[in-house]
Amino acid sequence: MRYLEHTVQKKRINIFFSLTLIFFGIVVFRLFDLQVIKNGYYSALAKDQHWATRKIPAKRGQIYTKDLKTGEKYLLATNKTLSMVYAVPRQIKDKEEVAQKISGILGMTKEEIFSSINNDKVYVPLKHKLTDDEVSKIENSGLSGVMLEEEEWRDYPEGELASQVVGFVNNEGVGQYGIEGYFNDKLKGKPGEVTLEKDTSGRLIASGNTQENPASNGEDIVLTIDRVVQNYAEKELKAAVNKFGAKEGSVIVMDPKTGNIWAMANYPTFDPNNFTDVKDFDTFKNTGISNVYEPGSIFKIITMAAGIDTGKVTPNTTYVDTGEVKVGSYSIRNASDKVYGQRTMTEVLENSINTGVIFVKDQIGNETFYDYIKKFGFGALTGIELSGEANNPLKSFKSFKDVNFDTATFGQGIAVTPLQFITAASGIANGGEILKPNIVSEFIMPDGSKTETKREVKRRVIRKESADTVGAMMVSVVDNGHGKAAKVAGFKVAGKTGTAQIPSKDGKGYDPDKSIGSFILFAPAEDPKFIILVKIDEPHGVQWAESTAAPVAGKLAKEILDYLEVSPGSK
Repeated sequence: MRYLEHTVQKKRINIFFSLTLIFFGIVVFRLFDLQVIKNGYYSALAKDQHWATRKIPAKRGQIYTKDLKTGEKYLLATNKTLSMVYAVPRQIKDKEEVAQKISGILGMTKEEIFSSINNDKVYVPLKHKLTDDEVSKIENSGLSGVMLEEEEWRDYPEGELASQVVGFVNNEGVGQYGIEGYFNDKLKGKPGEVTLEKDTSGRLIASGNTQENPASNGEDIVLTIDRVVQNYAEKELKAAVNKFGAKEGSVIVMDPKTGNIWAMANYPTFDPNNFTDVKDFDTFKNTGISNVYEPGSIFKIITMAAGIDTGKVTPNTTYVDTGEVKVGSYSIRNASDKVYGQRTMTEVLENSINTGVIFVKDQIGNETFYDYIKKFGFGALTGIELSGEANNPLKSFKSFKDVNFDTATFGQGIAVTPLQFITAASGIANGGEILKPNIVSEFIMPDGSKTETKREVKRRVIRKESADTVGAMMVSVVDNGHGKAAKVAGFKVAGKTGTAQIPSKDGKGYDPDKSIGSFILFAPAEDPKFIILVKIDEPHGVQWAESTAAPVAGKLAKEILDYLEVSPGSK
């Protein structure tokens, strides 16, 4: 019996010690788990309970134009602090009364506001970007549960001016289109952080420790755009598009010696302050760089430059025009089926004779002509620092059919952007160099230091003598040919018209009822200060570019010459 009791007691002791060991094992494991395995987690949790971290927003960089004459900067895009009003519905007792009073202040319907606050939420935004009058009335309303809060918004002081160049910042703070989109990372900067000490109740300790990682503000960007020239370009373009009931239009003004763009206008346009009002997103596009089109007869200056530079033709070289050129089963004719007989190369440009530039191409050969097209920059991006630049590879030449080369001589069957063409034409105006077009003059860092954009020569495309010769031939186009509407009294102006057909939607030929009128111009011809490209899409009631684009270019040239105070005969 005693043996049995002893055995039972021994088992109980063993069980007790086993349970004790298990308990201490669990405690040790738990301590190891807390202090070693999960040390980082609980340290962070304790830190979160003892410290509060807040983001320090970076200030977005500003965008400026730069005055050509004085160097003074003018704001195109900046930041503005505005108030917004929000409601805390759970604090509002009589929601119908509040909705009635707020609607009269904010210019919203009572029903609209009531539907927003008829709940138990703690935060309901009612209206952003309040006017000073609205802020004053809200402050004096004494309404419980209706609060004001400051917000940072992007502001465009010049409204529509250069809007497709600048772009806009969306409601999430991300740059869209233009400079805002292309340089979003540079402009937005980098936010910082500040860490503040809290007491055991979670309240910030005013005299407590703080750790701050300051924000790095965005860079300011100064454009090459001159606000006066941009205003001139937008005004003249809008007037022309409306006058002829055209679909749209573009104007680019560039310094051919530096590649700096003084104006880049498109119409229709928009106000970036109210970008949400735009229904057609194509309006946001900068068509001067994003739309490809067949340039028509302005391309004849490229063909003629190739002929002059190779020495195969001179301004006085003659040929006999019969009115058409047969290429296999194709027959290529002059505009309006005109026949000109014997003509010089200068007269070919003056009268814009299709068969004449085909003659030039035949003298130099298809391969050489194709090489010049590529050297002038067609079929490649210009590299401008703007979002949305389009390119059209030279696909039509891959088959190496004679007809493709023949039609390309007068700008049909080859597609370009307005920027590509004015960059190429600048090679004639500046003495034979192809430059990278610039839209940015300089970047200004948060510390005030600056980085300037430098002139970049891509290559020499023709000899200076060749460029000067073609320029003189273009002066004759304005004096004696189809470019008379672009004359500027007292100045020699070089120019060329271009009326291009538009490919039909079914891909079979061209639409007989639609055209695009272009004009290229530089002045003064003997020492060009600027070059202009005007493009008017689908004008009504008029057929030729000499009546649509040429007058715009001439009027704009006169305004710029006056603005720059260039005297007739000066260099």
